[in-house]
Amino acid sequence: MDASNYRRVPVGVVAPRDADDVAAALTVCAEAGVPVVPRGGGTSIAGQATGVGVVLDLTRHMNTLVSVDPEARTAVVGPGLVLDRLRDAVRPYGLTFGPDPSTHSRCTLGGMIGNNACGAHSVAWGTTADNVTELAVTTYGGTAHRIGTGWAGAPDGLRDLVTGHLGPLRTGMPPGFSRRISGYGGLDALLPEHGVQVARAFCGSEGTLGVVTEAVVRLVEAPRAPVLAVLGHTDESAAAEAAAGLLPYGPLTVEGMAQDLVGDTAALLPRGGAWLFVEMPDEGAARALLRAADAVDSTVVTDPAAQRALWRIREDAAGTATRMPDGSMAWPGWEDCAVPPARLGAYLREFRALLAAHGLRGSPYGHFGEGCVHVRIDFDLVSAPGIARFRTFSEELADLVVAHGGSLSGEHGDGQARAELLPKMYGPDMIRLFGAYKDVWDPAGGMNPGTLVRPARLDENLRFAVLPATPFAGEVARCVGVAKCRTTDPGGASVMCPSYRVTGEERHSTRGRARLLHEMLAGEIITDGWRSAEVAEALDLCLACKGCRSDCPVGVDMAAYKAEFLHHHWAGRIRPPSHYTLGGLPGWLGLIARLRAAGAVNALARRVPVPGLDRERGGRLPELAREPFTRWWGRQPGSTGRPGAEAASGAEGASEPGGAVILWPDTFTQYLNPAAGRAATQVLRAAGLSVEVPTAGRVCCALTYVSTGRLDRARTVLRRTLDTLGEPAGPVVVLEPSCAAALRADLPALLPDDPRAARLAGAVRTFAETLEEYAPAWRPPRLDREVVGQTHCHQHAVLGDGPDRRLRERAGLTGELSGGCCGLAGNFGFEPGHHEVSVACAEEQLLPSLRAAPRDAVIQADGFSCRTQIAQLGGVRARHLAELLAEGL
Repeated sequence: MDASNYRRVPVGVVAPRDADDVAAALTVCAEAGVPVVPRGGGTSIAGQATGVGVVLDLTRHMNTLVSVDPEARTAVVGPGLVLDRLRDAVRPYGLTFGPDPSTHSRCTLGGMIGNNACGAHSVAWGTTADNVTELAVTTYGGTAHRIGTGWAGAPDGLRDLVTGHLGPLRTGMPPGFSRRISGYGGLDALLPEHGVQVARAFCGSEGTLGVVTEAVVRLVEAPRAPVLAVLGHTDESAAAEAAAGLLPYGPLTVEGMAQDLVGDTAALLPRGGAWLFVEMPDEGAARALLRAADAVDSTVVTDPAAQRALWRIREDAAGTATRMPDGSMAWPGWEDCAVPPARLGAYLREFRALLAAHGLRGSPYGHFGEGCVHVRIDFDLVSAPGIARFRTFSEELADLVVAHGGSLSGEHGDGQARAELLPKMYGPDMIRLFGAYKDVWDPAGGMNPGTLVRPARLDENLRFAVLPATPFAGEVARCVGVAKCRTTDPGGASVMCPSYRVTGEERHSTRGRARLLHEMLAGEIITDGWRSAEVAEALDLCLACKGCRSDCPVGVDMAAYKAEFLHHHWAGRIRPPSHYTLGGLPGWLGLIARLRAAGAVNALARRVPVPGLDRERGGRLPELAREPFTRWWGRQPGSTGRPGAEAASGAEGASEPGGAVILWPDTFTQYLNPAAGRAATQVLRAAGLSVEVPTAGRVCCALTYVSTGRLDRARTVLRRTLDTLGEPAGPVVVLEPSCAAALRADLPALLPDDPRAARLAGAVRTFAETLEEYAPAWRPPRLDREVVGQTHCHQHAVLGDGPDRRLRERAGLTGELSGGCCGLAGNFGFEPGHHEVSVACAEEQLLPSLRAAPRDAVIQADGFSCRTQIAQLGGVRARHLAELLAEGL
């Protein structure tokens, strides 16, 4: 599978190391008559990266930047080089590569050449074909070609083909505009009056002609201080009609979005029902544009951080557009049609009418300055009537696009989604010429058959047909393959996917794991279902960090999928020892506390490794506290253990500033770091809040049972917790981020029919949230120090850290905590076989930030796992924010 609606099972996958490997693979496959599909690592939304033969994964090894010539403004790149790596390398020279798809953090240059990718800046710098000068290509059978301008290096017969068809090439192609990507849309570049641009014509061939093994690309001067002008319009068509009029002002981008895609983030934008994002070279140009533009409202954004926040809305649209307002899914297939910009407003009105006529929904957005519209549509691709409607709609939409002089694909290529309909756009004579062009390059027909020429039907090979009709299958199908999880940049705000960034293997990406689960449920290739060792192996390195829950544009929650898999995988069998030791940690620690045996256990653990733990970690277990938090609490004057409806302050008073809060005794605070609980008590009381702690019976979020897939046990623990706690009369303050996330997200998911679960989840607050909501006038002590440390990945993914940032700022704590994942991730770092990955994750951001910190910096980590990782690998002590503030008091 790729990022499309299609699925085909290949013979195998080859990861070539160089051009010789590519030639060897193509020779062997030609001798055996096996097709070949070249593939990058980003998005192929039309199905052109799926095939039944051998898939060449060009991202693993052929990902080098060979050279950069700043004077000539060119670079030599391998096909698997990710676009952002090229842009990072040439940025010091003030240069960039012009085409920039929204998948720039993971799309490869080879994939961009295959699809003739464009991106937001094509208004200024054109398509990939406009920015390629030479290509090294190996064809089916192993023959190498070096093509550029002129006939040198071209395959035999290509010149004769062009010479014999000069008339059709001059008159048979639809009128040209910048986004005519469909078919072999660049074939007229071979005309003598166009300079016989063989490399340019090759771009957009979608792997049907040969495999690119190296490319020489043009670079452009990067604008030094681009400014974003945001223009609000009454509706989508008004924005579309205004876009063409902005082109004379020299914009770098003209992107359009409407209210149904933007949603709540419309509050960040000027008034209107649709918006144009127009990037200009400088502020003066942006102000001049606003004076000339006919908009309801507008603003100019000069701050780079604010610009990035707005652009993220656009870049994530390929994923966010897949979710309809009611939570149902929308799918690709017709996500990048293009019409001449002057026709865009009329086209969008007719497109919306066509959607309504078929009872379909979608949210158009995209490159309005070039007439290219992206949209995901809520097709039913499972039932026979739904698939029939998909076909009928596709045929009618193709007619509509052609009637407006447009291209069926304006950016992503045709693949299987649209190639069948190319005769509507080009006519039979040009389609025959396309076939002859392919046959010159690929006479045996082994390169990506069924794509562009002699295509497969658009309604066969659909990936959903093999899935059972179960809720879990629906969750797994949520992954649309946009591959944001393949981002390798350790910086930025993204957490996902830490294990993929360490190993670089697709099966360790969120997408790879989702697709393995898809195959497990299909049962055709992975035939042992929930007992599959292959799926278990891929999921073993999932840290359950939940980063994908927030960072994946469609909200894939691999931690939840892993828990479900482990639940079934080990059902009725003896589990790994760590599932009983670490997975049962709350029970074991509770027993040790009742026996008052913490000292003896600490001494024993220093001498005898705990069974089932990693040898690197087994002798370095965190020490148990001599006195659990609730035992300390019970000794305090006036302490109460009456949470819930019986709380002294009452439900009404507890919801107001200065009322009562319930401090949750999570397992880690209770038995391993009571100092955090004592500190939180001190700070909350100093802020004017009364504190209550549940002491009658044990309460637990069941996190360790969920993370080891013991879901039945988790439900039992959670029901007992709800029985013990009763109805919380006020906010429930949870100091441990992973426990707060479990109560807020996992609790209602595991007990959906118990209304108490939703009420408790809604009452959960982090320490910083509590102070911000219930003690807004309180002024924290000024610490005036630089702070380093780690934001817990569950806080990033589920809880958010806005209140924490504001609280640190008010306390005079400057600097940023590390993003990413610390690598310990609860039980993960203590389990056998995980140590190297755990350390490598910490080395991405956390450990370098600790080494670079000033000597007097304070170290904060609210998560116990993060504090443990910092202590064991960084050799320093981190503290909870509550401890830092208590010390300031």
